[in-house]
Amino acid sequence: MLDVAATARVSVATVSAFVNGTAPVSTELRGRIEHAIQSIGYKRNAIARSLKMGTTKTVGLVIADITNPFFTDVTSVIQDVLHRSGYAVMLCCTDEDPVLQDEQISLLVDRMVDGLIIAPAGDDHALERSLAKTDIPTVLIDRICNGIDADAVVLDNQRAVHDAINYLIGLGHRRIGYISGSPDTWTGRSRLAGYKAALEAAGIPLSDELIRFGNFRERDAYNAAMQLLVQPERPSALFSANNLMVIGVMRAIRDMGLRCPDDISVSSFDDFPWADVFQPNLTVIAQPVHAIGEQAAQLILERIAGRNEQPSRQIVLAGRLMIRASCRPC
Repeated sequence: MLDVAATARVSVATVSAFVNGTAPVSTELRGRIEHAIQSIGYKRNAIARSLKMGTTKTVGLVIADITNPFFTDVTSVIQDVLHRSGYAVMLCCTDEDPVLQDEQISLLVDRMVDGLIIAPAGDDHALERSLAKTDIPTVLIDRICNGIDADAVVLDNQRAVHDAINYLIGLGHRRIGYISGSPDTWTGRSRLAGYKAALEAAGIPLSDELIRFGNFRERDAYNAAMQLLVQPERPSALFSANNLMVIGVMRAIRDMGLRCPDDISVSSFDDFPWADVFQPNLTVIAQPVHAIGEQAAQLILERIAGRNEQPSRQIVLAGRLMIRASCRPC
């Protein structure tokens, strides 16, 4: 800034006012300062400015699985909304590992981010301990953690799965296999609860042999589906609790020499770009990805600005059943 001031023949205070927008600068001086900045290649020191202003204009975003299209889509929306408000996003992926999650939250706190948006990696107590070390505004997405007083934007998972299983029941299916996400996560537990509630409401006995855990992973879901498909009385339909797992399910069906939906119907949680180009097109529960990302970004901006002094809020959105060609009457 000293070099810019000397080149433009103005005071350092005038350069500072122009660069930071803290005071009006005349058109003549503005032109001289801009020319000086371009001629000497001046760039503002973001670290120094952050120390002086007490803000980095950065939000830390911690997601559970960067390979999952749901999280990449939500990340895109969050970044767009925050960018329009002058904020950058620092992205971390926990790979569903609570230990790595703790390390990444500590890293983001050390980088002085102004807020955190987190899709928890399971183990509520681990996240509670991580957040206890800081008072940075925090918003949870996709999953809720007990004991954490923070805003959250989630889906009504139980209702959504209930609707999907009810649709299969309406097609005459009674042996419906369920590939569950991790039971350590709120999402995994609430979606499984929806499956059980739908069977109970229809008067269909719950059978533990029809439930297998795919832990939100394609390979684990493949193995889980194979265990169901080799049963003497295999299920007439399979439901996958997320989009990555349904890929493993479809591969298992193929490797068993079966066809969907001729031999077995398939439905899944999460819509994704290629769901409607699968053969057959997949029947799925679509999440309002744009609304989730937008609501989370707006909440963190409000908390950072101090405009929202209300107790923490939980925004629960509804899913939508997209009926396509992968299910047929039993």
